[in-house]
Amino acid sequence: MKSEDFTNVAQPNVYHDRSFGMMAAKILPGEYYVTKRNMLIVTVLGSCVSTCMRDPDNLIGGMNHFMLPQHGGDAKSLISMSARYGAYAMEVLINQLLSLGAKRDRLEAKVFGGGRVLAGMTDVGQRNAEFVRDYLRHERIKISAQDLGNTYPRKVYFFPQTGKVLVKQLRTLHNDTIYNREKYYAAQLKAVAVTGADLFK
Repeated sequence: MKSEDFTNVAQPNVYHDRSFGMMAAKILPGEYYVTKRNMLIVTVLGSCVSTCMRDPDNLIGGMNHFMLPQHGGDAKSLISMSARYGAYAMEVLINQLLSLGAKRDRLEAKVFGGGRVLAGMTDVGQRNAEFVRDYLRHERIKISAQDLGNTYPRKVYFFPQTGKVLVKQLRTLHNDTIYNREKYYAAQLKAVAVTGADLFK
């Protein structure tokens, strides 16, 4: 990883994407990636939400991927347990953008995900969508595009330098990878809340 990138993964999944002919970073639940480079950031979302944020003047951008815990408090409260991890993920994304030279008053955001894809569980996706909109409104960061809610997963491709985002709706899944991943991550969040540890490092 070069000095113009920030990630919370020791060895981020960076690869050459042949479809777009450029380097790409793939992030998973609980991860983020911020860069100055002309590259692509990719993730797959179910009930989780990703914020794609950038400074269009300095061409610095990044993406996070978070799921709120399913327990405790009002999801609209920025200080409640239910919003803690989402708020932390947003703060880290903003702070790393600023560390690379972005200006806070120029930040713009595009938000995606929040689908109701886990049958038999509370609508975590809706809570995530409400949270991210409330958070960005509170922080006075403009949402320039959004694709939130519904019942299907999404694959998101973010080009930080141009701000372009491509969203592929995954209406038919041939395996249960995303479901198992989100159930595992939800269990991690629940365990972290019980122990008081910090999942985002």
